[in-house]
Amino acid sequence: MTDRGRVVLTGGVQIAPSILSANFAELGRDIAAVERGGADLIHIDVMDGHFVPNITIGPPVVRAIKRIATRPLDIHLMIEKPDRYVDDFVRAGANMLSVHVEGSTHLHRTIALIKGRGVKAGVVLNPSTPAAALEEIAPDVDFVLVMSVNPGFGGQTFIPRSLDKVRRVRELLTRAGSSVPIEIDGGIDAGTAADAFSAGASILVAGHAIFGAPDPEAATRALRAAVGSATGSHA
Repeated sequence: MTDRGRVVLTGGVQIAPSILSANFAELGRDIAAVERGGADLIHIDVMDGHFVPNITIGPPVVRAIKRIATRPLDIHLMIEKPDRYVDDFVRAGANMLSVHVEGSTHLHRTIALIKGRGVKAGVVLNPSTPAAALEEIAPDVDFVLVMSVNPGFGGQTFIPRSLDKVRRVRELLTRAGSSVPIEIDGGIDAGTAADAFSAGASILVAGHAIFGAPDPEAATRALRAAVGSATGSHA
């Protein structure tokens, strides 16, 4: 369960539509549609053209989204030296901020900075980064994001080995005494969502599968239903 100002990270499935695939000329309309469809979070990818080969949006757009969104904002920083921009995105309205293991020189300090601002702090693993990279930071994070495609562009094909990686991340977190949720991002659709959830990922980020559909509201509902149907639960 989530609301505009508060994030509750649970073990049940949570759907986080990624606006990277939305129509930016009708962003308010698209966000309202997925919220009607039951979205739990609004996922926002921030790219700087250095850490990944693409440039997206910055704090002004996040601030505008915050004024219209009724769900918490899940901000994924695909940028170099994220410490420099944590405060900007917190002021813009972030409820969750995740940073890459590969892009943060002093990861403990970055996570402490985010948590010190009253925001949920997460770390992200690229496909080629092993789960073991979390070993020293696992007890400190509020969630872990596993990339199931190489970051930078939407609409990519799901990397099947990501499922085993999610399982390894869960095992590592358990050993660290942590039950925080695992988020997965990349190629999530009706065909991969249930497998990702069964592997241990409870926050499902989906962009093209939702905003590339004729009806994003219905696509959001369908993604949740796909998990429930495959797992025999009321996801």
